[in-house]
Amino acid sequence: MPEDAPGNPGAVRTAAQPAGRQAAQYRKVREMQAKLHRWAGEDRSRRFGDLFNLVSDLEFLAEGWLRVKANAGSKTPGIDKATVAGIENRIGVGVFLDGIRDSLKSGEFRPVPVRQVMIPKKSGKLRKLGIPTVADRVVQAALKLVLEPIFEADFQPCSYGFRPGRRAHDAIAEIHYLASRPRNYEWVLEADIRACFDEIGHVPLMDRLRARITDKRVLALVKAFLKAGIMTADGDREETHTGTPAGGILSPLLANIALSALDDHFTRQWQTQMGTTWQRAKRRQQGLGTWRLVRISRRLRHHGQRHPRPRRGAARGSSRRARPDRAAAG
Repeated sequence: MPEDAPGNPGAVRTAAQPAGRQAAQYRKVREMQAKLHRWAGEDRSRRFGDLFNLVSDLEFLAEGWLRVKANAGSKTPGIDKATVAGIENRIGVGVFLDGIRDSLKSGEFRPVPVRQVMIPKKSGKLRKLGIPTVADRVVQAALKLVLEPIFEADFQPCSYGFRPGRRAHDAIAEIHYLASRPRNYEWVLEADIRACFDEIGHVPLMDRLRARITDKRVLALVKAFLKAGIMTADGDREETHTGTPAGGILSPLLANIALSALDDHFTRQWQTQMGTTWQRAKRRQQGLGTWRLVRISRRLRHHGQRHPRPRRGAARGSSRRARPDRAAAG
C-alpha cells in the first residue's frame, strides 16, 4: 500500500458511543475504502497486501458490528444461540469486539459452522440459508468493508446484484433501454443459475481473490469461512467442499467475485466482436446474432437479435420477445 495508507486507523473501545464519534468512525472507514477503490482502479494489475490490519482494526470491527446490528437478521442466532441484544446486555459490545480483535491478532480466531435453516419459497420448495454466529458475522462484515472497494473496481457494468449503489430496477431500466429504438433488441432470455451459492467452486474463487489479494492472513480467513461447514437442524455437521452459504454477510460479495468470470467473458465478446456498429452490421449480414448480458446476482438476462439456446441442464430459463413495455417488467 502507499505510504499514506494507515495500517491501523485508530481504535474504538465502546459500542455505546456518542453519535459524533460513530460519525467519525464511519468517516475514517469510508476514507480508507475510498483509497482502496482508487488504488485498485488506477492499476488493474495491482495486488494488495497488509489488509489484515484493517480487517482486525477496532474501527472496522465496530462498523461491522453496526451493520450486523442494523440487519433484519440481527435477532437470529447462530449455533451458539447468541444474539445482538444478548451480547449488548450480557457481555458489552466493547468487550465483545476486543475479544474478536485479540483472537484475530493472535491467529486463534476460527469460524464455526453455520446454522442451517430452511426458508419456504413461493414455488413451495425450500431454500437453504446458513446463519453464522454474531462473531462470525462481524468479522465477515469487516472483511467485506475491506475487500468490496477493491473488487468493485474490477466488476463489469453489466452486473447489478448485491452491489453498492445498484439495484434490480437499474437492470430492468437497462433492458428497457436496449429494447427501445433505435437499439431494438428483439429477444430476452432469462436464466437462473441452479444452486449458485451452493455450487461455487472454492479453488477458482480463491484464484480470483489471489489475483488482487496477496495478504495470506486475509486469504486464509476467507478460506476458513468457506470451509467452516454446516450444522443441520438434526445436529449433524456437514463439510462444505463447495459453495458459500446463502445467509452470510460475505457470501454475496464472494458470489459476485466468482460470477465476475462470466461477466468478463461476455464483456470481452461484446468488445471484440460486437462493439462497433460495423461489427454488428457484419454479423447480421452473416446471419449471426448480437447480444448483451445483464446479470442480477445469479439471474441472467441475455438479450439480442437471435434467440440463444442455453446448454441443456446448465440453467433454467425462459425467453420472450423484447418489447419496451414488457422489458420494463423484467
